[in-house]
Amino acid sequence: MDLKHNSSVKLNDGNLMPVLGFGTFAPDHTPKSEANEATKIAIDVGFRHIDAAYFYQNEEEVGQALRDKIADGTVKREDLFYTTKIWTTFLRPELVRQCLERSLKKLGFDYVDLCIIHAPIAMKPGEELVPKDDSGKIILDVVDIRDTWEALEKCKDLGLTKSIGVSNFNRKQLELILNKPGLKYKPTCNQVECHPYLNQSKLLEFCMSKDIVLVAYSALGSHKASNCDNPYLLEEPILKTIAKKHNRTPAQVALRYQLQRGVVALAKSFNEKRIKENFEVFDFELTQEDMKAIDGLNRNFRYVKFLFAVDHPHYPFLEEY
Repeated sequence: MDLKHNSSVKLNDGNLMPVLGFGTFAPDHTPKSEANEATKIAIDVGFRHIDAAYFYQNEEEVGQALRDKIADGTVKREDLFYTTKIWTTFLRPELVRQCLERSLKKLGFDYVDLCIIHAPIAMKPGEELVPKDDSGKIILDVVDIRDTWEALEKCKDLGLTKSIGVSNFNRKQLELILNKPGLKYKPTCNQVECHPYLNQSKLLEFCMSKDIVLVAYSALGSHKASNCDNPYLLEEPILKTIAKKHNRTPAQVALRYQLQRGVVALAKSFNEKRIKENFEVFDFELTQEDMKAIDGLNRNFRYVKFLFAVDHPHYPFLEEY
């Protein structure tokens, strides 16, 4: 497999997506300025695929970092691949464009490279990012995701985004769009949680059969972001053994694993040393035995469960894949 540091995968609409992306999500307690600094470091290190979202509430800082790096001659706009996501309070078709335009305004760009539906579970529209009732329960909404998709197709036709896709969709939800009468554009990708403890092999196989790229978030697990009882992927003995054999870190092995399976991997860290390490995955190769051993770690374990929406008709994780 020819994986170079500038490797890209061709999407089903002809556009190219770099196979390794830099994730910009940060917990609430992280100062927004850190997203700006980390994005600049990521660009300097070699990342060209930047994964962001309206929900992350730091697109102004990330956008400023990208514009600074364009201004100082490090990159041109066309070198960058920027992803944003339509947040779930904007899934009603008449709100989709508004969400994307807000992201563009914060970014200071006139288009994004990819815009995806953040999740199939709609929440009540309005200015609240996470609308809650008086008892603190999240207020959900029900929207036909095919209508949301049509609105996203229009955004592509308007040139606001070059490619369109989805996130956190299961096979049935993908089929709903693929089989939609009058479909104009297929989803180019499905961004889902994917790591050695949840390797998504069946969903990957399905996506590949439909020429849809699987993009892995939480590719390094997300131990700290959630419950401390969760397994800590980067402490996994098998990953550590393989990493030692190749003189690498467990994170580098986890990312390389995805690239060799044909998955686009998102690496998220605001630590300078780790940002550099996470990009150094193009100059070694895992053996078939390594890949098989990592496949064997799968336990269908999710760090991100969306439990608040488990009763929603479009809750994606009750299906096998």
